[in-house]
Parts: sequence; structure tokens; C-alpha cells
Amino acid sequence: MMAALMVCSVSYAQTTKESIKERKAIAKLSQSELNKRASKSARKECKRLEKEGWRVAPGQLPLDKQLDKSYNMYYEYEENGLPKYIIGDAMSPGATYDAAKMQALDLAKTNLAGQIQTEVTALIESTVANDQISQEAAQSITRTVQSSKSLIMQRLGRTFIVTECYKNLPNKTVLVRVTIAYNARMALDETKAIIKASLEEKGEDLHEQLDAIWGQAAN
Repeated sequence: MMAALMVCSVSYAQTTKESIKERKAIAKLSQSELNKRASKSARKECKRLEKEGWRVAPGQLPLDKQLDKSYNMYYEYEENGLPKYIIGDAMSPGATYDAAKMQALDLAKTNLAGQIQTEVTALIESTVANDQISQEAAQSITRTVQSSKSLIMQRLGRTFIVTECYKNLPNKTVLVRVTIAYNARMALDETKAIIKASLEEKGEDLHEQLDAIWGQAAN
């Protein structure tokens, strides 16, 4: 148990450092993009959304700029061809802007956690197909992944908002729409630490099998 906690603590510290670096890079990108005109596709989508009544709160980037940034992040890839970011979005109504935003963020994080589970499951299946781990080990790890969604969501507290807009509804409530992003590599590494700790609590040592699975993402 203590070993598992130490692994998670070290992983958390490393991830926090990487997260800060990631945020600084995004902030720098946002600053450099302020003086650039948004892409044609972003301007077109912005006009469509504005016609539907969507607006941004004071102090936020213009909606076309936010959309432009989200498009760029959607199409950023690592050297191995995998997406650099996992993107999640959601909408939620609320009596106030803050209440609606909080609920939308929770739903977007649930979306992200589900995508991470899907990605890890695909890695497991690929590893089994390549005869790198046994079917029995794969089933054990898959069960752990499927039961770890809440833990994954808890570790997604350092996501950053890419787009955020709202519109007022006829019933006097407000509908908030958000898009959040998370570094895919960090998400997979954190998930590996969560799975490893959970397996060790159950007395299962599948360290080599986990390394084989995550090796698929590195290639």
C-alpha cells in the first residue's frame, strides 16, 4: 500500500510540473494569437453560433479566437501520430452562469475520462493481438480500467478550458457550453499510475504487462 502511494505521489509531482509547463505553453500561444485574424472556418462557425444567441463573458477571448485555438489543438499530433490532446465538451443549463458552468465542466470531465478509458482499452486489445500479454492479464487490467473512471476524473482537475460561451434561454436560465483539453500523454501516464496502484491493492503484480501496454502508445 505504501509503495503504491509513493508511486502515485511521485507521478503526481511529475505530472504537476508537466501541467504547469503545458499551461505556460498554451498561455504563450494564446498571447501570440491575439493579434492574428481567426481562420475562415472559425469565423464562419462563430457567426453561426452568434446567430443562435451564443456569447462570451466579458474578459474572455472573442469566440472566433477561442474556436481557432480549439481547432489547432484538435489537429496537433505527437511524433508517433497520436493526438497531443484529448478534447472534451459539454453543455449544461443553470439558474446562474456559475452553476451552469460548473455542471458543464463536470460533464466535460466525464467525457474526457470516458475517452481515456476507451483509449486504454484499445491499447490493451492491441497488446493482446500482438501476443505481448495474456488474455487473463488483459481482462484483469480492463476490469480495473472500467472501475477507475471516478479516480481518473479526480486526476483531471488540471484541465484547461479551450472554449467557453453561453446563451440566455427563454425560461430565464442560462446555457453554458465548454470545451476542455488535457495532454494525452499525461492522461495516459496518470491512468497507468492509477491502475498500477489499484492492482497492487488487490495483490496483483502486472508491472511488466502494464509496461507492454503503455509501450504501444510510445511507438
